[in-house]
Amino acid sequence: MHPVNRMIGRGPNPQQTWPDFVEWLLASTLLRGNGLAEIVIEDHGAVIGLNPIPWGWVSVQMLPSGRLAYDIVAQDAMRGIAGRARRLLHDEVLHLRDRSDDGLVGRSRLARAAETIGGALAVQEFAASMYANGANPSGAFTTDGKLSPDARSMLREAFTEKFAGSRNAARALILDQGLDWKQISVSPEDAELLASRRFSTEELARIFQVPPPLVGIWDHSSFTNSETAGRWFAQHTLQPWITKIQAEFARSVFTASSGSFLELDLSGFLRGDPAQRWAGHDIAIKNRVLTPNEIREAEGWNPRPGGDEFHAPAPAGGANG
Repeated sequence: MHPVNRMIGRGPNPQQTWPDFVEWLLASTLLRGNGLAEIVIEDHGAVIGLNPIPWGWVSVQMLPSGRLAYDIVAQDAMRGIAGRARRLLHDEVLHLRDRSDDGLVGRSRLARAAETIGGALAVQEFAASMYANGANPSGAFTTDGKLSPDARSMLREAFTEKFAGSRNAARALILDQGLDWKQISVSPEDAELLASRRFSTEELARIFQVPPPLVGIWDHSSFTNSETAGRWFAQHTLQPWITKIQAEFARSVFTASSGSFLELDLSGFLRGDPAQRWAGHDIAIKNRVLTPNEIREAEGWNPRPGGDEFHAPAPAGGANG
């Protein structure tokens, strides 16, 4: 078994499982523009671990040789290593980047969309302040006369006892003494605030290329187009990051002569309707476009003996093998 395969199975470091590490690496890259991990190598040169390095600890510079150097000043007092400085070179780290301006380090999407993020934070802060400090009753009693303090207190207690709470919902309200009930609806300003908060959510989803149904925005959504949105997310959001991770492992973890590579399988996300998918596979095999083993690979299955050969002749007018 390849050392990297063992590392993935048991976890890249004592604190993280493989899914935990990949989640951290992507979160660091999406939020900070860069995800960095130190490559741990045993005496024989095999990779046995990946230790995460918070990007806030790192400063990067280019050496006269053209190699990148990562100067790391640890700031984790919990581990007892605060203030410790060391240097790692580019072949000693796994460095995942978001889109870069200089080709060396990535730039955070939050920094690129600072105005959008600032607007969303301002709306959130305003909404929290309004609901914390505002008084927004659902309705009010009105009368032509003036109620005494005792009458006010009795009315409040009676109304709370009979009509407040979910158990008293929709009960009939009987009024006398010239009292009238007036409903207070959501003001246009409040409605605009709610629309602004939803727009902010949509903008944040756009920044990270996430289809709205996947973040709970169900307007104009159905089961069918939500399922399509899931496949779109896998193809256009996850797949580019998967390609980046695989390419970075090929650069930093595997040697050029090893012939090994990392493959993160997304076939489960990309599968469409079973009937349509297998009908397409059948056409591909009959026209000698794909072999049975290529179909099995697309479905995430292991190859089988003889599956690399075309066993049926191509139909008349079909593609030649």
